[in-house]
Amino acid sequence: MTKQKTVWACSECGHSQPKWSGQCKECNQWNTFHEEQDFSHEKSRFLAQPLTAAKPQRVDEVVIEENIRVKTGMKEMDRLLGNGIVQGCFTLVGGDPGIGKSTLLLQISHLIAKQGLLVLYVCGEESTAQTSLRARRLGISSENLLLLSETNYSHIKRHIDELSPDFVIIDSIQIIYKSEITSAPGSVTQVRETATELMHLAKGRAISIFLIGHVTKSGEIAGPRVLEHLVDTVLYFEGDLQHNFRLLRVVKNRFGSTDEIAVFQMGEGGLKEVENPSQIFLEERMKGNPGSVIIPTVEGSRPILVEVQALVTNTAYSTPTRRSIGLDSNRLGLLLAVMEKKIGYQLHNKDVFVSVAGGLKIVEPAIDLGVILAVSSSLMNRMIDPETVVLGEVGLGGEIRSVSRIEGRLKEAAHMGFKKALIPKKNLGGLTEIPLEIIGMERVEDAIHATIS
Repeated sequence: MTKQKTVWACSECGHSQPKWSGQCKECNQWNTFHEEQDFSHEKSRFLAQPLTAAKPQRVDEVVIEENIRVKTGMKEMDRLLGNGIVQGCFTLVGGDPGIGKSTLLLQISHLIAKQGLLVLYVCGEESTAQTSLRARRLGISSENLLLLSETNYSHIKRHIDELSPDFVIIDSIQIIYKSEITSAPGSVTQVRETATELMHLAKGRAISIFLIGHVTKSGEIAGPRVLEHLVDTVLYFEGDLQHNFRLLRVVKNRFGSTDEIAVFQMGEGGLKEVENPSQIFLEERMKGNPGSVIIPTVEGSRPILVEVQALVTNTAYSTPTRRSIGLDSNRLGLLLAVMEKKIGYQLHNKDVFVSVAGGLKIVEPAIDLGVILAVSSSLMNRMIDPETVVLGEVGLGGEIRSVSRIEGRLKEAAHMGFKKALIPKKNLGGLTEIPLEIIGMERVEDAIHATIS
């Protein structure tokens, strides 16, 4: 037998070289090289090859067919995917262990199978008996839902050839391997090669394939970044395992909008979709507490009301503590610096803790003003009117900048029963009639004097 040649490939950009080095010269990332098998000398690399070679066509002569979509039966899931699952799509679902990836896809498999479509669920990490017990616990039973406990890709492909299913669920991609590759399952080479084979199957045979992917400690999909580029849609599960709420976020979608989220609630019967997330996030709110502010944020196309809580205490150490949950810690440090410079608050000897209640992670700058008011309220131990919502981006000069989609945010606040809204003054122009008392502010200090009683 001839010795297999190996190369060192970067997991970030895919650059390969014959020797290992600490830094990739193409993308300048450190410690990203992994040893993998060299396939450059092989004539036939993939099992799922197209029957005929593609030919170039003129752009105006291409026949455009309407994408065939299948409804899952979950309104929130269909909205995330762009009004249903496109035939032949390739979808990646990632999230922490135990957060509900397998449960959600098992429920979706059941709803699709009830429509008369054939679904093959490849449970590589569990036996068919274990998966069947989970299905019975969830009340799932269908003749069109088939379970297969297999990790060898060649065997899986053989079953797909025999059954010709409409949908295939791979649980998970890190456990599937090709026997001709010497590296272990879950390695960079195995994940990339098996995912590419499955992509050829999805596109060549119009089979909708869902992959379940593990995440690393940093919260990213384990394996090479090229995995996210291969698929059509990337869905991330977010949320605290100690809470019943799960957030499913669209990171990439070739057939719909991105940055959309859906909220699910975990129960004994599996995951149930939440149609009104604002009510869920505010149902445990206690009115009259200092340091509490309600902010209308936007996730994708949906406005959601969330509660931001702040706690300011005297520090016992020379270096004060800054902690944040649900928002960027660097952004929090910037806002605290604005408070010290422009308002005159002495925070150098205070510990500051800020949290977004409910486990939601907010990255948009429209929460800046709400965070500053929450910290100010806790520092002065004075409450903010519980019937008021606050939004606005704060600049380094202490000015309050305008935010996008202001009407949708205010209408959601009015729908939830709030009476007053504090918004950037530049957003006042062009507003339609909204049943709220709307106050426009230009500077942070004016907003603090107007809201903290």
